[in-house]
Amino acid sequence: MSTEPTPFEAAAARVADGADPVVEAVALVASMTEEERRWCLDGDHPFWADLSEMGQGGYHRRTFPAARVERLGIPGFAFSDGPRGVVIGPATAYPVTMARGATWDLDLEERIGEAIGVELRAIGATLFGGVCVNVLRHPAWGRAQETYGEDPMHVGEMGAALTRGVQRHAMACVKHFACNSMENTRFSVDVTVDEAALHEVYLPHFLRIVDEGVASVMSAYNAVNGEWCGQSRTLLTDILRDRWGFEGFVISDWIFGLRDAGPSVPAGLDVEMPYRMIRAFHLDEDVAAGACTTDEIATAAARVVATLLRFHPVLAQPVPPIEVLARPAHRALAREAASKALVLLRNEPVEGVPVLPLDAEALGSVAVVGRLAAIRNLGDGGSSDVWAPSAVTPLEGLRAALPDVDVRHADDDASIAAGADLAIVVVGDTKADEGEFIGDSGTAHLVSLMPAADEPHVVAAYQALRDAEEHDFQPPTDAAGGSFGFAKGGDRASLRLRAEDEALIAAVAAANPRTVVCLVAGSAVLINRWDQDVAAVVQSWYAGMEGGHALADVLLGRTEPSGRLPFSVPTDAAHLPAFDRDATEATYDGWHGYWKLAADGHEAAYPFGFGLSYTELSLQGTGAVQHGDEIVATTTARNTGPRPGVEVVQAYASVGDGPAKLVGFERVELDVGLRKVVEVRFPLSRLARWDVDQHDWAPVTGPVQVALARHAGDPDATVVEVSLRPPIT
Repeated sequence: MSTEPTPFEAAAARVADGADPVVEAVALVASMTEEERRWCLDGDHPFWADLSEMGQGGYHRRTFPAARVERLGIPGFAFSDGPRGVVIGPATAYPVTMARGATWDLDLEERIGEAIGVELRAIGATLFGGVCVNVLRHPAWGRAQETYGEDPMHVGEMGAALTRGVQRHAMACVKHFACNSMENTRFSVDVTVDEAALHEVYLPHFLRIVDEGVASVMSAYNAVNGEWCGQSRTLLTDILRDRWGFEGFVISDWIFGLRDAGPSVPAGLDVEMPYRMIRAFHLDEDVAAGACTTDEIATAAARVVATLLRFHPVLAQPVPPIEVLARPAHRALAREAASKALVLLRNEPVEGVPVLPLDAEALGSVAVVGRLAAIRNLGDGGSSDVWAPSAVTPLEGLRAALPDVDVRHADDDASIAAGADLAIVVVGDTKADEGEFIGDSGTAHLVSLMPAADEPHVVAAYQALRDAEEHDFQPPTDAAGGSFGFAKGGDRASLRLRAEDEALIAAVAAANPRTVVCLVAGSAVLINRWDQDVAAVVQSWYAGMEGGHALADVLLGRTEPSGRLPFSVPTDAAHLPAFDRDATEATYDGWHGYWKLAADGHEAAYPFGFGLSYTELSLQGTGAVQHGDEIVATTTARNTGPRPGVEVVQAYASVGDGPAKLVGFERVELDVGLRKVVEVRFPLSRLARWDVDQHDWAPVTGPVQVALARHAGDPDATVVEVSLRPPIT
């Protein structure tokens, strides 16, 4: 066996010694045949052969490779999706991204990213497609659970933390670029958005993650201002590469992520995923017609190879054993995330004492009611589904935590609550109600893009790869039941619970004054018809494979409730931006979430950043000074209650008549009686506005209003003014 390094390995060694990866990549691509260059521009698998497998669980059994050129030793990349964990094999299922957004914990999200990166490599993948950061414009969006929240700054920081963690072991891909926040018409909707709103609202979080060094960007299905995102020169070249300086590669969303083979190449799309489909069968004719050139094909291939060279030291690390999947340390991390994510929305006294936390010693019986209490319910059934080997349901978690208590259960029988010391109602959504839309996706007009037949040599290579697979991953079987495989999902039809869920809450509350409602959902639920009728409400999310244990930890006070809402819960859906899940045209402006509620004079039922604690927390005083091109704001956080607690100090700032925006945050642990000076630093660039005449950011001028608060619109926050001065250069 030859010990000579391959051309790729030799180039990687030169890059490690300081050579320019772009120069080395261009040289490698120049040594390719034209066929090899084109091979780098789409997925390696055959369309029809693999598509039939995908619907039979193939998405969860094997990676999706692309851009491998064996003659030169170029490894290409192997894709696996996310974001609530690795979707191949019996991996760890973490709480969904929105739940993790509620932790406001950057260190935790980075640790989750690192754990995901380890599991990703163990199943043979090198590219993680789970950094989903589309801003939550409206909570009815079916994939709301896959992003972190409604605020671009918060979303960007959380996504950057996940990226940092993953990229210690693999490459990360951020998605879906851009303005992707509708599911049912994702293949046909054209989003009209003005230049200022695009740069101020729908792109900043992507820029933050590009600045973090993310390896890859995935384009979106939808169109923006008349251009399909997968072949939008405006997005993929003018903004992403020319303005932001992105050095990685761009991949398409799956199957129908582009429409035109040739034009997509000069537009800036590097790899069509996941199959040999549109480009493989149409690129020749498009080159002949002048829609793209062989030089542009070489440039796209070089971007992929240059990224592989940059990440070679990471990807050359030893591959972890398969036993790292869902190992105890990762399960513990999932439990920690689920407990930190839980948001306590309401906690009223019954007989003079708040109903939560529970006193286990005083409980003789607990009634657990609701159709979601005893089923596996980890989130959407689309591309983010994780085949976790087990999942702890709320009922299982409570019974494990209360071994000496009579914990009785019924799906819909409120009568068991009568006479119990406590009633817990678990209601909300499942993957049948919301998620990636796998229904009638409106793609009939795109059938002509599918190849008539696969290439025989590609099918043969695919079959050989399958025959050589080391692992035979199978869907999980657990006593909690549940089906596995793609679910219809889609955008939510209503922001309220089902009528039968609301009726069940009313019946249980009538039977037992000590009623706690646990909301399972991917984003905001309107609860003002019934929330005042129950003692306590918690947003418990799709909480991951250890969610039942985490729920019990928080309800029993073994862990403090420290989650804060990553979105606003309005009193009326009419206070939100317009949302038509069947629309093929939509206009996005700069107003949604807490910005829109404040501008329109509507109070939120539960504001962005809100969450209660079991102790007494407060912020006292705010000071702010300018240091160069950033502002440093300080306040004193206090815990005057009987228990340790956690505060999330949130900085909001505005210039002139602009909206008060979240510009920074710090998560602070406070022991009993402790006060701590908290410092939140943020760059002035977070307050900049887009100048449509100059097509650039306008420098921040004038006084800046700064508040350190416990949530958006906090009436107890002190607002201070900082008079800006030019930074010393």
